[in-house]
Amino acid sequence: MRVLIVDDSRFVRDYLRGLLEEKGIECEEACDGRAGLMHLFQGPPFDLALVDWNMPVMGGLDMLRNLRAQGFSSMKVMMVTTEAEDEFITRSLDAGADEYLMKPFDNEALSEKLAMLGFAGA
Repeated sequence: MRVLIVDDSRFVRDYLRGLLEEKGIECEEACDGRAGLMHLFQGPPFDLALVDWNMPVMGGLDMLRNLRAQGFSSMKVMMVTTEAEDEFITRSLDAGADEYLMKPFDNEALSEKLAMLGFAGA
């Protein structure tokens, strides 16, 4: 399984990478939505993208809309953000997100969301 972590926070990227690699998941990272999109066109496909909402250059919602418009329909996308209002959740799901995880989170919450997306062994 390959996961793309897209977040402008080095701490969050490192934290997610650590949790995922402990589960045997291969990870790549990007610091904003534009860099995240570039990763999608290079190398083997990703099974999942974990995308922050608020980032410079290109935010998570714009990245999500772009990747869905460019044909990445089978890749699962989970928004991982501090934005907790229903409006943000609705906008993410309407744009094509498969799941939504609110920061701060722990390994258990991440594992539950991964299982909901069909990555039960993760």
